[in-house]
Amino acid sequence: MKFSAKTIFENLSRLWASLRGKGLAEKFACSEPPLRAELFSADQMEHHGKTLASSHTISPGRAPDQLLTRLRENEDLLLGVHNLLTEAVKANRRITPAGEWLLDNFYLIEEQIRTARRHLPKGYSRELPRLLHGPSAALPRVYDIALEMILHGDGRVDPEILSRFAAAYQTVTSLKLGELWAIPIMLRLALIENLRRIAARIAADRLDRSLADYWADLMTESAAQDPKNLILVIADMARSNPPLVSAFIAEMTRRLQGQGPALALPLTWLEQRLTECGQTIQQLVQAENQQQAADQVSMSNSIGSLRFLSAMDWRKFVEAMSVVDHTLRQDPGDVYSKMDFSTRDRYRHVVEKMAKQRSFSESEVARRALGLAQGGADGMGHDDRVAHVGFYLIDKGLPRLEQALEVHLSLYERLLRWSRRFPLLLYLGAITLLTALFAGGLLAKDHVGALPGWAMALLGFLSVLGASQLTVALVNWLATLLVAPQPLPRLDFSEGIPPEFRTLAVVPTMLRSASSIAELMEALEVRFLANRGANLHFGLLTDFRDAGEETLPEDEPLLRLARQGIEELNAKYGRNRNDTFFLFHRPRCWNPQERIWMGYERKRGKLAALNALLSPSSRLLL
Repeated sequence: MKFSAKTIFENLSRLWASLRGKGLAEKFACSEPPLRAELFSADQMEHHGKTLASSHTISPGRAPDQLLTRLRENEDLLLGVHNLLTEAVKANRRITPAGEWLLDNFYLIEEQIRTARRHLPKGYSRELPRLLHGPSAALPRVYDIALEMILHGDGRVDPEILSRFAAAYQTVTSLKLGELWAIPIMLRLALIENLRRIAARIAADRLDRSLADYWADLMTESAAQDPKNLILVIADMARSNPPLVSAFIAEMTRRLQGQGPALALPLTWLEQRLTECGQTIQQLVQAENQQQAADQVSMSNSIGSLRFLSAMDWRKFVEAMSVVDHTLRQDPGDVYSKMDFSTRDRYRHVVEKMAKQRSFSESEVARRALGLAQGGADGMGHDDRVAHVGFYLIDKGLPRLEQALEVHLSLYERLLRWSRRFPLLLYLGAITLLTALFAGGLLAKDHVGALPGWAMALLGFLSVLGASQLTVALVNWLATLLVAPQPLPRLDFSEGIPPEFRTLAVVPTMLRSASSIAELMEALEVRFLANRGANLHFGLLTDFRDAGEETLPEDEPLLRLARQGIEELNAKYGRNRNDTFFLFHRPRCWNPQERIWMGYERKRGKLAALNALLSPSSRLLL
């Protein structure tokens, strides 16, 4: 279907009017230009980071959350501009390169808006320090940092420049852990804001070009059918007072220039009107081309940066920028830096929580924990647990750190702390108390009925039995709701097990038959192939099956077959010392209770014997 210029212009105007009805189009298109300023190099951004930190003043109070409202407005306008450009494409109208970028990547923009909304829950930004003065007053400080990054990078986020910018900022003022984690969220919001500003200008320019198409079509048609009426069309255009902006002028020039002497008349009229304002057609056409090129670069940079935000590992960035992490890495026990990320992050969150409870900064809390660990190392040695900062953050040394920081626990936290010290007493006490209450209630009703004593005793027993079953189920259910599991601290072996933590993985089993031994060797080989670490060893921890005698005739052949299988595996995958695979075997012992010859305590006994063998006093060297 072919649309007339008038129909196209009316459709696009109606879409733009719907945005104006929401109060978005005029506000965004007229008063907020794209985030584009002087481009800074890495060195200039580093210097700018220090200057920006010196100019920031933190507001003492809290302010309403404005970022979610702004994100919602951005989404509405971007969707409206997308619909407007789609309508123009359906009508076979040209759109700018920046508009093509927006249409082609709108799925990505929608995905990033959803991601931003998911990572920015209601009230999250209120916990972040806010600025007191400047263009970003009442907004989070880290959001202004993100805006500056986008502003002086023309929408491009470079990881190296970002790291140097954040590091330089922190030479003047340290950022909190929450702010460091919020940087990718704020960068995403700033990029969406930049896309919205560019999109609003694209839409406004598209309307101006559609208006130019409307008048150009009328003039072309009039010049072809009745040239005498062309002057009337020009007069109608003059009375409508068209916007003499670069988009309108460029499109009119493109449509009318070189189309014959008759169509040169409207261009002459435009040239005269522009002369009155001190401008020329050539200047505005050049300005329009430059603006389209600049908008295309900004649009492509912003969309590319959104992809970068999703691909970057922000955990490494946060740890590299965190002052708290740098402090804790000075751990006297030299353990913190060897732990996995989740454990280190747990330590840092404890520091963050304690800093909120008191007026200390996060770095000061970390230094206090480090000082206690250093004192423990001086007294007990660097290998003792008291020389590790984690002992004072999540273990029994936590009360000492709280005392040093003068942290006052709430009543709930004290009760929770007490319950963790006496879990069995609390568990059994709750069951006993609830059982007594439930059973007592039933017996009270029975007493009112004046039952005989033997009936009361029997009913009391049954009441306690039934109430205890109900109480145990109820307490277990409450325990799953109220008691959160605490993961144990872990070391990071993602890149292999270091020599000082050489590990032996054993399979407790029995030597039953030749076929079972072949299956054991195959399974052991599969485990090795799936975990080929230089410092990971594998072994079989074996017994003979229970018997009426201490030895059986088939014992020695089975043991010889198992030993031969281990030797073949070592030869096949041998290292320098042929110590990849091991066989640990125990003889039978007499069990007077069961009156049988068997492996002592079976599986548990095998593991206990192996631990005793590998203890520091053992002479066995792996």
